[in-house]
Amino acid sequence: MPDRPTTRRRTTKAEQRAETMEQILDEAELQFSKHGLHGVTLKDVAKRVGVHHTLLNYYFADKKALFDAVFARRAVITSERRMRALDDYDAATGGKPTVEGALHAFLDTDLDLYIEGGDGWKNYGALGALVANTPEWGAELMDEHFDPVVLRLIELLKKALPHCAEADIFWGYHFVTGALMVTLARTGRIDKLSGGLCASDDFAAVKARMASFMAAGFHQICGTPG
Repeated sequence: MPDRPTTRRRTTKAEQRAETMEQILDEAELQFSKHGLHGVTLKDVAKRVGVHHTLLNYYFADKKALFDAVFARRAVITSERRMRALDDYDAATGGKPTVEGALHAFLDTDLDLYIEGGDGWKNYGALGALVANTPEWGAELMDEHFDPVVLRLIELLKKALPHCAEADIFWGYHFVTGALMVTLARTGRIDKLSGGLCASDDFAAVKARMASFMAAGFHQICGTPG
């Protein structure tokens, strides 16, 4: 008996719309990461995706709405992953975390996304660095999407450093996130300064060093043994 021909499943309209939306968000993410909010138009994105700009106007009230959607798409992933990593680490240590351990849970989980996630995640990292350094509206986005996981990290750092002044812990976090944002921006500056010895997109090298380096800084400003 001859084999029956395989039936190819038709793509539904809903699936087509979802695929087009992903293409729009991917392209917008790339353009926003390079040119910022004000350097990109809805028409620019539509042209690069190959759709009419009225489609973007249908889904997004304006360019800022598209930007917010792009930012939120991956923010929820990294926030949930880091929150889970922090909770798991806290539980594994019986509520007695170390500074370095807490920083590994927070930083490494995020860096893994940029190591393993391809160009899309690298574009998002650059976008995040841009948002973090735009006080007019970027701080509001960072607050909305990342405050809970940041405060969870602070909670663990307070457990690890019970005698440290609270202000020093917050300053320590400030220095950590500053270094992380410079890393995610991938400016290429370290490549030039090091004569090619280091590469700004070598997130694996960053992961191998950052938590330990920052932990030593916390111990130094808190006056505790490392």
